[in-house]
This record gives sequence, C-alpha cells and structure tokens, in this order.
Amino acid sequence: MPGKTKTPSEVLAFARENGCEMVDMKFMDFVGQWQHFGIPIRELTEASFEDGLGFDGSSIRGWQPIHASDMLVVPDPTTAVIDPFYANAKTLSLLCDIADPITRQGYSRDPRFIAKKAEAYLRQTGIADTAYFGPEAEFFIFDDVRFDQTPNAAFYAVDSEEGVWNSGRSEGGPNLGHRPRHKEGYFPVPPIDQLTELRHVMVQTLEQIGIRVEREHHEVATAGQAEIDFRFNSLLACGDDLMWFKYIIKNVARLNGRTVTFMPKPLYGDNGSGMHCHMSLWKDGTPLFAGDRYAGLSQMALHYIGGVLKHAPALCAFANPTTNSYRRLVPGFEAPVNLAYSSRNRSAAIRVPMVETSPKSKRIEFRVPDPTCNGYLAFAAMLMAGLDGIENQIDPGEPLDKDIYGLSPEELADVPSTPGSLEGALDALRADHAFLLKGDVFTEDVIDMWIDWKMTNEVNFVRMRPTPSEFFLYYNI
Repeated sequence: MPGKTKTPSEVLAFARENGCEMVDMKFMDFVGQWQHFGIPIRELTEASFEDGLGFDGSSIRGWQPIHASDMLVVPDPTTAVIDPFYANAKTLSLLCDIADPITRQGYSRDPRFIAKKAEAYLRQTGIADTAYFGPEAEFFIFDDVRFDQTPNAAFYAVDSEEGVWNSGRSEGGPNLGHRPRHKEGYFPVPPIDQLTELRHVMVQTLEQIGIRVEREHHEVATAGQAEIDFRFNSLLACGDDLMWFKYIIKNVARLNGRTVTFMPKPLYGDNGSGMHCHMSLWKDGTPLFAGDRYAGLSQMALHYIGGVLKHAPALCAFANPTTNSYRRLVPGFEAPVNLAYSSRNRSAAIRVPMVETSPKSKRIEFRVPDPTCNGYLAFAAMLMAGLDGIENQIDPGEPLDKDIYGLSPEELADVPSTPGSLEGALDALRADHAFLLKGDVFTEDVIDMWIDWKMTNEVNFVRMRPTPSEFFLYYNI
C-alpha cells in the first residue's frame, strides 16, 4: 500500500492537515487477527515512533507468559492513512511492530517482524532484492449467519438472498427468482449477480486508502462468493495490504447489512474460497523469472518452483492453517491438491499464467493457499521455500499438462498431494522446517508455538466434538 508519509514529522503534519482527533494503533497477533487500541492525537509524538507504547503481551494469543507480559508497539510512520470507518472522530491509522521493552529488539513471534526478516534475508542472499506477491483472496458475502456449540448441541446456518436454495422461498414478499446455481456464479450479470454495487463500494473504499484494485467479480459458487484483486506488492507491503483488504471488506459488508467470511469452505457441495498467490523475484528493477525455459520461465524460476513443491506440505501449515482449509483441499475435485506445475492446468498446485507476454509479467501462481492464512507468515514461508529451491537447484520435475482428472490411478500415484488435514500439515512442518530457519527468519520458538497452538486450540478442539454429520450417519447405527 503506497504511503504518503515516511518520517514521524510527516505523520504528525499529515494528521494535522486532515484534522485527526484519534490514532488507531493496529498490530498483528500471532495467529492472524488484527488487534488495536486508540489514543488521542495529542499523545502521538515523534518520540512515540522510537520509544513505542506499552501493552500486555500475555493477553495476545500465542505470545508472552504472564510473568513477562510487558511489550511495546512501535508505529511504522510509512503506514499512516485515515481509517475509513470512524465517523465521529477523524482517526489516523498506524500499523505497528512489536518490540521487547528491555532489549528493544523486534519480537520473534511478531508476524510483521518475520516478514521484514524474510525480505532482509532475500537481499542478503544476493539472489534478488525484491519479492513480489499478488494474492487473490476469495470470500463469501452472506445475509445471515448463526452458529453455536455447547456440550449437548452444535449447529451452523448461513443464508443469502442470492443463495440457490432460496429459489422456492415464498415468505416475506415475492420471489423474483434470479440466483446463480451451484458452480454457476462465474460471472453472470445482474440480476443474477445481486452484489455488484456492494463490491463497488468495497473497491472504492480500498482505493480511498491507497490500495490499487485491478478487478472485481462474482466467483463460481452461489450465495455471494466474490473476488476483488488488488495489485501485487513487495512482501511486507502485501502483508499490510491483505490485512487492510480483510478489514475493509468485512466492515463495508457490515455497514450494508451483510456479513463476510474468508472461511475456505462455508458451504457444502459448492466451490470453496482460495487465495491463489502470484510470486516473482526482481533485482535492480529487472524481472528474474522470465527466460527461455518451460512456459517462458527462467531456470531460476523453475528452481523456485522446485523449492515450493518440495516444501509444500510444510507450507500448508501456514498457507492453509485451519481445519476448515482441508474441507476445500479434497482430492478428486477442483482444488489444487496435486503438487505439480503447469502452464495452464488449474488443478496443479502451481500454474504459470500465460495471458501476458511481457517479461515483467512473468510469474508463478501457487494455488494451494486460502484466505484464512496470516499473510505475513505465509508469504515469508513461500519465499523461503522458493529460495531454498534456488540455493539447492531443486529440480521441479516434468510439468503436468494433462487433465489430472483423466489420469489413470497408476499415473496419479506418481503425483504427490497436499496433506489431508491440518494435523497432517503440522506434522509436515515439524519434520521439515530447516529451510525456514535460514537467516533467523523463522525461529524454533515460532515453529514450536505455531504447532502447539494449532494442535491444542484448533485440531483437538474440532476432533473431540461430535458434529451434526455424525448424528446423521451414526445415530441409528
């Protein structure tokens, strides 16, 4: 996201020029949720950008123990924008890094700090100086969502005026009938697509804070599945953009009486939401992935692909970090579970887009991730896997340009696939994470805490509870 300010003094001048009364300090927790607190504008001084402001780190998921809870948020002066959702008091928004109050060093479990270290490691290798990322974060827009879970009951229900299941509805007025059928939402005009104007408001709000949008459209599924693509950016900046993207999409929907979810699989029997990630490396303003090898790629790009494919099972622990992620990554359907690459085959884990011929547009598209991921961690991990491929000249093998669904069982047996569960991805990360530790980008405490948090609070939470599906299958057994 392009910033208008670079120094603390420029931030204070920007706040004065815009009549700001409050400052919203935003920072990323370990798991992937933005946290924030507000201060009156008078409390923000140039010293704040060096000294930081204290808070209780033990109250943030996966961070400090109670006996060492004090931490600092340090605002980044290059991230200043006016928050578009505070109407009563003009509010300056600043993204913050986390620091230890004693050492003043960046905190190892701060996702934004990990992203910064990944960029620094890239420059240190001499391979490139910039890694660009372009995520396509799909989402659902619903009209109503309800869910609960108690010791003796569990349910969820989502509804959408646009949902095909409402084609026979009669209560509450006339039924006008125009709805996308299952897997037919890509992309009919209104009145079948009933959410165009809402997406337009989302686009306008994104651009209002400096995020350049390239396209918006309805996605394949019924019931309001959508995609809004914003322009690629360097790794850290793209992590910032992704957080602003989720924040804006959710809040615009809420202000318009709708609700948005980035869950990969909220509906049974229809397409889930992915977050295909486009990646490329550049050095001194020159693209490094263009060449004369397969699909117009360079040898460096092929080795990068080799690294991503080799480490893909471990990458899933960050790129597909929820139990719901694996309701989407199911073999035999359209999800990109096959760890292969192709120039046009969308069922392969990595695709090489062929719609543009300019060397500047040459990139690879990793199709496995979904939008529940913590972008800072996922992008950093993908970069480290690709760099490992370059450093060790990992051969990605032959491309898979055949129709995967037409392959025989014998042919398909030679194509590795993504893990089938979050637990499987965490096991892969436990066994394969040395590539993440290079340059101290990820640290052992980050890997250990990520696995422990996910196993304790998500994997075990889900697998210990009966589901409505199990009552349907087994109650009368």
